[in-house]
Amino acid sequence: CVTLDVQAACRDTTVTQELLKEGFHRDLLVKVELGEDAGGCAVAAQMHLPPGIYVDPYELATLQQHNLTKAVLFPDAIDVEAPEYLARGVLLLLFLELDARCPRCFRTAVPVHARYHRPAERTREALVVLESPEVLLCCCHSHLSAECWEPAEVDAPCSSDTTSSCQWHSTKHRPAYEELMLRVPVGLREHNSLVCALTLLTTGLCSGLILAAACKYGHFP
Repeated sequence: CVTLDVQAACRDTTVTQELLKEGFHRDLLVKVELGEDAGGCAVAAQMHLPPGIYVDPYELATLQQHNLTKAVLFPDAIDVEAPEYLARGVLLLLFLELDARCPRCFRTAVPVHARYHRPAERTREALVVLESPEVLLCCCHSHLSAECWEPAEVDAPCSSDTTSSCQWHSTKHRPAYEELMLRVPVGLREHNSLVCALTLLTTGLCSGLILAAACKYGHFP
């Protein structure tokens, strides 16, 4: 009976994710609807990004300078040129903004980029799965329901422009969500020989043209 009462008192926090735009460079939109009013609390989404997708730290810094996105990356040094099979996953902490149309709704968007994958056999796509983020609340002046929220096991900063840590809380009940999948185009292994031959031919042809132009128009001592 106690369990049923707690579940009735705690409305589920709903998390939705959406990938905007097309291609390798997308915008990840995260929307959260809290189960209860959390006025005065900071709301964040903690996301584990797999190796197949990344956030450019330089692009993120520029967006934060213009107050367009607030986020923290762990680690903050990311090799943006590495392919998927040489990259590591990262932790992204997104600070959400209140939606003026809904007192319990928060949202934000951040640019994400897909990494190149190894060529595959009999498929032209690789799937990158984005799991639902963990919703975190930091309340300095408000008190959350102990039945619905518990201290989160994260050492996260209070905001995107500070290094000091705050006490964050997370929902005890699992959010309603569906995993988001990003489909990344990949090459076919059976085309390796053809691609190598065309690359070698193109490189030789361009090198020959450059050499011929240099000999014809260059001035050598």
